[in-house]
Amino acid sequence: MNLSLENLVNQKMQNAFAKLGLDSKFALVKVSDRPDLSDFQCNGALALAKSEKKNPREIATQIADILATDADFAKISVDGPGFLNISVANEYIAKNMQNIADDKMLGVEKIDNPKTVVLDYGGPNVAKAMHVGHLRAGVIGESVSRIERFLGNNVISDVHFGDWGTPMGMILAEIINHDGDLSKATTYNVDEITEFYKNANIRCKEDEDAKQTARVITAKLQDGDAEYRNAWQHIRNISVDAVKQNYEALDVNFDLWLGESDAHEASGDVVEMAKQMDLAEMDDGALIMRLEETNKPMPPTILIKRDGGFGYQITDIATIKMRVEDLKADEVYYFVDQRQSLHFEQVFQSVEKLKFAPNLVMKHYGFGTVNGKDGKPFKTRDGGVMTLENLIKMSKDKVRESIPEAGEVDGYGDVEIEKLVNQVAIGAIKFQDLKNNTASGYIFDLEDFAKFEGKTGPYIQYAIARINSILRKAKDKSMEPAQIVINNKEERDLALKIAQLNAAIMRAHNEKEPSVIADYAYTLAQVFSSFYNAAPIMSAETKEIAQSRLSLAKLVRDILVKLLYLLGIESPEVMLKKS
Repeated sequence: MNLSLENLVNQKMQNAFAKLGLDSKFALVKVSDRPDLSDFQCNGALALAKSEKKNPREIATQIADILATDADFAKISVDGPGFLNISVANEYIAKNMQNIADDKMLGVEKIDNPKTVVLDYGGPNVAKAMHVGHLRAGVIGESVSRIERFLGNNVISDVHFGDWGTPMGMILAEIINHDGDLSKATTYNVDEITEFYKNANIRCKEDEDAKQTARVITAKLQDGDAEYRNAWQHIRNISVDAVKQNYEALDVNFDLWLGESDAHEASGDVVEMAKQMDLAEMDDGALIMRLEETNKPMPPTILIKRDGGFGYQITDIATIKMRVEDLKADEVYYFVDQRQSLHFEQVFQSVEKLKFAPNLVMKHYGFGTVNGKDGKPFKTRDGGVMTLENLIKMSKDKVRESIPEAGEVDGYGDVEIEKLVNQVAIGAIKFQDLKNNTASGYIFDLEDFAKFEGKTGPYIQYAIARINSILRKAKDKSMEPAQIVINNKEERDLALKIAQLNAAIMRAHNEKEPSVIADYAYTLAQVFSSFYNAAPIMSAETKEIAQSRLSLAKLVRDILVKLLYLLGIESPEVMLKKS
């Protein structure tokens, strides 16, 4: 149930419009641009002026006269050419806060018609250590997954493992070059396989014959050669195990661990479908499907390469086919580097031409890069690629500088301190990423990201821990949260910020943009800090006011915990800082 104050005011506006015979689609309010004048504003009268053939101020005044009879409004005024200013009564705000506090969804509306939503994020590759470039896909995708689930959609997340392209042939060729055959292939660990891949990359860049050999092996692998398949299966298994450890450290989760290889059979079906629909044609030894060009050139989709292997786009097209047929997907969203935008344009247009998913919603949400202070992709001190494992280690080491050591605080030994370090470090990494607009790159600043002040994950975790402390102290004095009342400006400001929760989460859902939630969480924590400094709880004028403020504090705590959860971040019960 949508308990947001904005929604409730909209309902009252619609009733007023209906009484005047006005089109209710214009009966929408928004948070006021001038909070010093009103809580909400409505500009519908201006939009109606032409169709009603009336002065917009006259229309606004008629609406205002009806609203003024409602005791839930404290003040209604008309400004300028017809802007309607609306201030809500404290009693109505307090009632709304109480209803939100009592609601398990915290007043956020669930989706009316839940969909089956497949989220494709992660995209790690076999035999390649996960690096900082993989961070955003996992962190953004995990957050969107949690938001969609919270709102009631049936979410299926898939890592879409890169395990079937030319790199597989390169690794197998390098092992053969090293050993003479593949007899030892299943004995190698992930570090050794990674080294084979590095050497293969160098060899194929320098030697065209080596590159061709890799292509031939890839085609044979995909055709089912038993020896190649056996070696490949081992390489895939140990690579998946290593990747799972990285994602587990980041608390990034997947329902499916499918790879490109799982779409092999469906890839053949896609090629046959293109042939039957007369969409396939030969071009320079490759089988292609031409795509429509609009305002820019659009390369064709390569169905079968000249070496006999499937084209780059085919696996994704076939995977969509499987997601529609096997998973009954209504929507498929990809969280992949924005440099892949052309690839997804080709894939989506190909799916449309093949007509096997006419009602499917498909979209690629491209993201920017993680950069160092120099504005270039984040690297190690010696200029190498920063692995995800090293990034997490560096982050934990940074957090340890601010947190007491084991034994310095009663009840916090090695296990407790390490858990707190992990919660704060991972929270800091994720918030540093998610507070930025998805499409933008950002600078990963190790000096600032783990601070307990400013727009950081630890700042919000600390705000939650601070409220937990307030609630514990109140309980020790037999003080429990009770009925919410609104008495002063600070309480009112906090309540009106809480009232924006539904709008923030729904916007994050609609735009698939977790930064909206990160921004709202930070702002709410700031408003609570101002409230707490100006409106003390335990020393309030009366017990009733103290209990009301305690309820507001608890509500803010619950909301912040939920918001951090939606960002994939844990909320420690207690935050410790070195004195």
